[in-house]
Amino acid sequence: MPPALTPGTTLRPEAFGRLELAVRRRLEGRLHGDYQGLLPGHGSEPGEARRYRPGDDVRRIDWAVTARTDHPHVRDTIADHELTTIGVIDLSGSLHFGTGRRQKRDVAVEVLGAFGFVTAHGANRFGALALHPAGEEWYAPASGRHHVHATLQRISRLPRVTARTAGAATPIDLSRGLRRAGRLARRRGLVIVVSDFLGRSGPGRAHEATPPWARSIRALTERHEVIAVDVVDPRELNLPDVGFITLADPESGRRRVVDTSDRSVRIRYAQAARDQRDRIAGELRRAGASHLSVRTDTDWLADVIRYVERRRRAPLPRRSSR
Repeated sequence: MPPALTPGTTLRPEAFGRLELAVRRRLEGRLHGDYQGLLPGHGSEPGEARRYRPGDDVRRIDWAVTARTDHPHVRDTIADHELTTIGVIDLSGSLHFGTGRRQKRDVAVEVLGAFGFVTAHGANRFGALALHPAGEEWYAPASGRHHVHATLQRISRLPRVTARTAGAATPIDLSRGLRRAGRLARRRGLVIVVSDFLGRSGPGRAHEATPPWARSIRALTERHEVIAVDVVDPRELNLPDVGFITLADPESGRRRVVDTSDRSVRIRYAQAARDQRDRIAGELRRAGASHLSVRTDTDWLADVIRYVERRRRAPLPRRSSR
């Protein structure tokens, strides 16, 4: 382990047991039923045709039915009986921060676990690619809740960056990690990307080109359903009025003294933060991914459960492989 890094986590193994119980309690009665489940996978067999809805993949338009009815129709696919879920989790320096209930890193690991437990039934499989300052760790997909527990525990023990060591660790290339995930995810399925989409590969100013990670997500959506989970801390959105403070970039280690008692500084900061979040959301939308934002100071599990229930009622359009 490089000297710039410190061992893993504040999360203890029993935390994942409590997480699983919370997920199952909140979804009681909804984890059973037809095999499409809460997070249906891609289908390989053609199903029924239905009226086109805005947002549907135009490549699934059934032209024969459209010609007969004079209304655009798309043809759904029958869900496969096995769903492979691959989680890509970003553990870069900007995730080792938190002023809410938890650090962003801990929320990111637990969010990944929540999706793992939601999909861990039947013959479904769960795997993960963890991007951390010392490299990348691949956990091959396997079935069963015990595999989800083991994967989360191993991820939680990966090294982390501290305020004292920021800037000494190797920057994480989220785009490269996503490309690797695309190579490793051989079967069509579900990809969960958990990050804050900041750092050196994050979105730049409005006039700059599309960030590399957005292009990599777009490539993933050509074969998989992609859910991008954006982890946010409240202090990334607004500065408190506490006088002079020293802000440190967790990616580069650079520091800057800021006078937070200056109202114009706080206003500019809040506006820049809103613009940044809007650019991230826009890039994810244009890349074809579903976007879920969670915060360290709120009940993020409730946000995940609401998202899963909305998805159950109105499944996202599926993309076919090229």
